[in-house]
Amino acid sequence: MDVVVQLQRQLADHTASLFHEGFLNEQFNQLQQLQDESNPDFVVEVVSLFFEDSERLLNELAKALEQQAVDYKKVDAHVHQLKGSSSSIGAQRVQGVCIPFRNFCEEQNNEGCLKCLQQVKHEYSLVKNKLETLFKLEQQLIAAGGSFPTL
Repeated sequence: MDVVVQLQRQLADHTASLFHEGFLNEQFNQLQQLQDESNPDFVVEVVSLFFEDSERLLNELAKALEQQAVDYKKVDAHVHQLKGSSSSIGAQRVQGVCIPFRNFCEEQNNEGCLKCLQQVKHEYSLVKNKLETLFKLEQQLIAAGGSFPTL
């Protein structure tokens, strides 16, 4: 089988599983639709910013929750930002954990917040790995002379 066809199939399967398993939602499709010849790296750039943002916020959250006197307003502000940035790229499982996280901030429930922080870190690392695999497959496909199917 042709390498291009094989890569296209892998890419299609991988993308389908991202949606099927709930890692991504429609918002990610909309991002992909904004990418064109004049801006071929648009999605990778936006997602890279999401990675940078998320890692900074996750570190801030860990630091804030370690304090003797936790500033729940600050924690909530970080979670709110994380929810916004994950929503903007369609990372719905990360976004999903932010909802109970914000409730725990409101209740000033440290244990709940720490549990959610672990869940958010877990979901974030999963979606990060899956998106990095997606981008690698796209690069391999282009290197093999194929073009990835536009949605």
